[in-house]
Amino acid sequence: MTRLQINGQTKDVDAPGEIPLLWALRDELGMTGTKFGCGMALCGACTVHMDGSAIRSCVTPISAVTGKAISTIEGMEVDPVGQVVQHAWVENNVAQCGYCQAGQIMTAVSLLKSTPRPSEEQIDQAMSGNICRCGTYPRIRAAILQAADQLAQGGQR
Repeated sequence: MTRLQINGQTKDVDAPGEIPLLWALRDELGMTGTKFGCGMALCGACTVHMDGSAIRSCVTPISAVTGKAISTIEGMEVDPVGQVVQHAWVENNVAQCGYCQAGQIMTAVSLLKSTPRPSEEQIDQAMSGNICRCGTYPRIRAAILQAADQLAQGGQR
């Protein structure tokens, strides 16, 4: 039994320590917002936060996250930065098919927490590890810039 801290709650997972966090979230805990994409940490669909930093859950064993604070897309509804980013995503019509968007949002939130006023170049660099097959990159950038502006104004929409 492995005890994990996910979105501020303690969750027990009955799985071997080498199982990837992605599968513990999805299969053991029923948290299906985090998506499987490539399984090799190349596409970003499985992005979650570990102690505030974006990580790829498809290659991170649960043994590596024991005692760490894990945040998933499900936890962004109560995260002030996550709320602003999600609102900007909707206002900019970012999602097309939507499959990659949880990972995109998680990476954007991590970026804005570490770099509150990113340049377009910083956004492109931070988001470069997240693939969107629909090509919504300009809308993603616009949403992040909008969220940064809103957060700089006190989080008002």
